[in-house]
Amino acid sequence: MSDHPAIRVERARTHNLKGINCRVPHRAVTVVTGPSGAGKSSLAFDTIFAEGQRRFVESMSTYARQFLDQMERPPVDAIDNVLPAVALEARNAVRNARSTVGTITEIHDVLRLIFTHLGEVACPRGHGPARGFTAEEAALDLAAGAVGDPFLLVARVPRPPRHADEALAELIRQGFSRRLAEDGEGGRRQEVVRMEPGERWPASRDPLPLALGRFPAHPEAAARVLTTIEEGYRLAGGRIEAHGGQAEPGDAAAAAVRHYSRDLACAVCGEGVRRPTPPLFSFNSPLGACPACQGFGRVIGIDRERVIPDPRRSLVERPIAPWNTPAYEELYDELLAAARRRRIPVDQPWADLSAAARDWVWSGEGRFVNLDDFFAWLEQRTYKVHVRVLLARYRSYTPCPECAGARLRPEALAVRLDGETLPALSERSIEQLRAWLAERRWTPRQREVAGHLLEELAERVEVLHRVGLDYLTLNRQARTLSGGETQRIHLAAALGSGLTTTLYVLDEPTIGLHPQDSGRLLSLLRDLAARGNTVLVVEHDRTLIRGADHVIDLGPAAGERGGFVVAEGPIEAILANEDSLTGRYLRQRPRTPARQHVARFRREQGRDSLDAELEALPRVAIRGARAHNLRGIDVELPVGALVAVTGVSGSGKSTLVENVLYGTYQRARGVVDVEPGECDALTGLDGLADVTLVDQRPLGRSSRSNPITYIKAYDEIRKLFAASPEARARRIGAAHFSFNVERGRCPACQGTGVTEVDMQFMAPVTVACETCQGRRFRPEVLAVRCRGRTIAEVLELTVEQALGVFADQKRLCRRLRLLADVGLGYLRLGQSTSTLSGGEAQRLKLASFLDRPVSEGRRLFLFDEPTTGLHLADIDVLYHTLRRLVQRGDGVVVVEHSPDLIARCDWIVDLGPGGGVHGGRVLYCGPLEPFLDRATSPTADELRRHLAWAPPLALAAP
Repeated sequence: MSDHPAIRVERARTHNLKGINCRVPHRAVTVVTGPSGAGKSSLAFDTIFAEGQRRFVESMSTYARQFLDQMERPPVDAIDNVLPAVALEARNAVRNARSTVGTITEIHDVLRLIFTHLGEVACPRGHGPARGFTAEEAALDLAAGAVGDPFLLVARVPRPPRHADEALAELIRQGFSRRLAEDGEGGRRQEVVRMEPGERWPASRDPLPLALGRFPAHPEAAARVLTTIEEGYRLAGGRIEAHGGQAEPGDAAAAAVRHYSRDLACAVCGEGVRRPTPPLFSFNSPLGACPACQGFGRVIGIDRERVIPDPRRSLVERPIAPWNTPAYEELYDELLAAARRRRIPVDQPWADLSAAARDWVWSGEGRFVNLDDFFAWLEQRTYKVHVRVLLARYRSYTPCPECAGARLRPEALAVRLDGETLPALSERSIEQLRAWLAERRWTPRQREVAGHLLEELAERVEVLHRVGLDYLTLNRQARTLSGGETQRIHLAAALGSGLTTTLYVLDEPTIGLHPQDSGRLLSLLRDLAARGNTVLVVEHDRTLIRGADHVIDLGPAAGERGGFVVAEGPIEAILANEDSLTGRYLRQRPRTPARQHVARFRREQGRDSLDAELEALPRVAIRGARAHNLRGIDVELPVGALVAVTGVSGSGKSTLVENVLYGTYQRARGVVDVEPGECDALTGLDGLADVTLVDQRPLGRSSRSNPITYIKAYDEIRKLFAASPEARARRIGAAHFSFNVERGRCPACQGTGVTEVDMQFMAPVTVACETCQGRRFRPEVLAVRCRGRTIAEVLELTVEQALGVFADQKRLCRRLRLLADVGLGYLRLGQSTSTLSGGEAQRLKLASFLDRPVSEGRRLFLFDEPTTGLHLADIDVLYHTLRRLVQRGDGVVVVEHSPDLIARCDWIVDLGPGGGVHGGRVLYCGPLEPFLDRATSPTADELRRHLAWAPPLALAAP
């Protein structure tokens, strides 16, 4: 294996890497694993990918290369055989509302081309599909009796702007001497009158309906009909009419008129339509975007539910949120007085008022300010910042009234493929679109015209299915995707691009993926490698580690105690290495850890059974939850226990926890900038001090924010520096050591330590500040030392190192130990929070709650996949941290896929059975042990397989 081509890394020293050597085989899948903070991302992204990117830019023009001196080369002796690199990170940087799943996977672009070539354009007047006819097609259609037998061909010749009479004389000379009669000229509707030489062009006839001849609907006349149609197309600009044969008045069949056109037009009414082009189906193009919403599919306006967030309040209880401030509370006096004059009950809840009464408050007339007028008055004052902020709180988006959310103009919506419009296909899930494509029976002509496009579409949809994203719809906004979903979509796009001899670097692609889908993802990565690419994956998932061709195990611990290659080679080498923490966890799989956990819980609580303990706990109850794909479900969550909400991807877990539970709670408190999920009732929250959502959203966009400022430990460090003799002698106070005060920070980089270089043709490059060399402060501040270190050197310490340096500072160590307790001891004190992964950001938020006083009361904590980015060993640390919250009496609910954490939870809520339209049902809600013994669901099956769980004999017997 060592003789095979590979990327060779020699003495890599990036961040905490200890001069390591390793290899990444070409055309293979390599997994980099190890404890969190051991240096996996430093090796994969900051060393190998960074060098591949640097060499790519080096191959560009002289103008591009002038910036290379400012791009830091990774601290490594040599990297040989590196390939052009593409990084797929588990981070969603999309902020554009126009970007959708369809656009970033390019499926929308393929559909636009298919609709252009195969779509049928519908008549704007509702007469069915429009089409174009060649002369041959028109002749065959008439020979088949389209308008009866016989029929009259008519060409409507437009009147020339000048010399119309001379043009008519020329037509008569050429033999076109008959036309349809004007009203009153003949007794019949199709009466043909003869035009004599010298006759003037009738002033009322524009265009002039020339009668080209009457023909029988027989094949024998086909040649004459074809010649006449071609002549008619020439005279009338590509259009011609066929009138049904003479018949008695009232004979509708004989009076039929059929329109033929070279261009697209309705054969019934002759209305011409625009021939589709790819831009017509693009909501990012002015040629295709709906004029009303500019292609966004929605318009912004005042949200009445945000203005009156609690409809249980009456008018005297002041339900109007923007008026509950000193600036506008006087408006209630006029409203209440006017309501009493109209005999509107002011002590009745808003929800119980009649629709007419509520409309009157919004737009009624009288001696008061209605809400519509109030917001119109605010709109006139948007030049004031606080007014713009106030309006933003009460605005929301609603579907565009013109396109109903389809984003496209009417001309695009008139085009159908097998009866479906493009927006209708985009509303389908990937699974539904896949089934729709499988059911289609394309004609030979359709395959001839767009066969390669149909194959491309089917292949891209199949790849999304294989990465476990069946539940997504093409029109879902890209900015609403999780980091894991975004990465897997980019992976699918990479497979569709057809690139070869490329290095793909992925950051935990299994984030948000149910264990049953990990095998499909692994086969996808192998396909990518089989095409001649090299795949490098940072991963903790057991399936991917075991299925990799090559594994690099870093460790043995995090931070400064990591950065070594503990084991390298095939999975057998990792399992055989006694020093490998990863190998130890892959080897040791106790048969009944869940049963041991259940027994421990009983001993802790002094109960005979876990069921008795859980029965005694207070519960939060959700009734009739039906947001998104939830099917009116009822769920109970015990407070004072560790609860896992599980299910396959897209089954409704985040909707239940974040939208229904958290969103409804926040809206009931008067918070308006949340989107509550619809439910019948939410009870059991009265005894809680608060409900806290700890998700993976970034902590902030400021590069000056760091872990110690977030947990409020930096003030203690600044005080220590300010109290040093050197600081006193220089009259430097604690404020000089702040990043946010001009007094001591570097004026060039504003205390960030870095500056951004605009590359114009590429993404901006971040480089160390030339003034302070990345140390953030002025020279006089950096001259102050505390315990032999400058403030810049202290900020470079890891949390574990700082605990040793400041061991005698109890208040500071108490705060720093919180970070170590959640597995973040490897973070540097001054590391920007904007560089943290979603899992690290979530654990940093968790650390900030561990030290809160008991007097604050019980809370319900909601976590969104807290095991993201954690090694198997670090999940143990997380579990004990969550258990600390439970032992305080708090409730903890985790949305989770990891079997290692689910197996230690007390209560399981399992949703499914599938994703999207196949999900949204409660498969199980109750204690862990019965779930493992009796539940039938994908999660239960994977958990039993992971634990090698043996159900009781009574249940196992047939």
